[in-house]
Amino acid sequence: MHRQEPGVTQPRPPTVAEARARDKARRDAELAHRAAFAAEEAKRRSRKRVMMGGVAIVGVAALVGGGYLAYRAVAAPEQVTASCVAIDQNGQEVVVPDDNCGDGKANFRSDGGGGGVGSLLILGWPQYRYHYGGNSTIGQPPSGGTSVKPRNAEIKTKSGTTVQRGGLGSKSTGGSGS
Repeated sequence: MHRQEPGVTQPRPPTVAEARARDKARRDAELAHRAAFAAEEAKRRSRKRVMMGGVAIVGVAALVGGGYLAYRAVAAPEQVTASCVAIDQNGQEVVVPDDNCGDGKANFRSDGGGGGVGSLLILGWPQYRYHYGGNSTIGQPPSGGTSVKPRNAEIKTKSGTTVQRGGLGSKSTGGSGS
């Protein structure tokens, strides 16, 4: 048949090779579709697991941080050693015996306040105050530490006297270190 007429001519049945090729193409397309779906599903599960892991890490960090803050709120105060220092004529701090900073002494600048450096030196009175933390040797300037009283700390001198600061001057209570 050399001529085909529309609506009259019937298509020939596919050959065995054509049918196999068509079936193979359908199977390959179906396998490719299933593989793409499985890869997308695995990617979604992996993303979800990573997100859940991140949330778990943040939760654990928050729990540890909250526990630390709670512990700090109820924990015993930090132990700090205070050293009595005097201001010499050059305006330098020098460690002196702790007895100089006790009650009734000339603690005019014990809390860091008061007049200028030379205000009491002109009158010949020494200025005593505490230096908190660091290393101290009598007769030497203190190394490390600070002249600012640390907050929420139990402050004791080397001799075991508990130091309490407030207002003008100082208040010391006797007692031995534990």
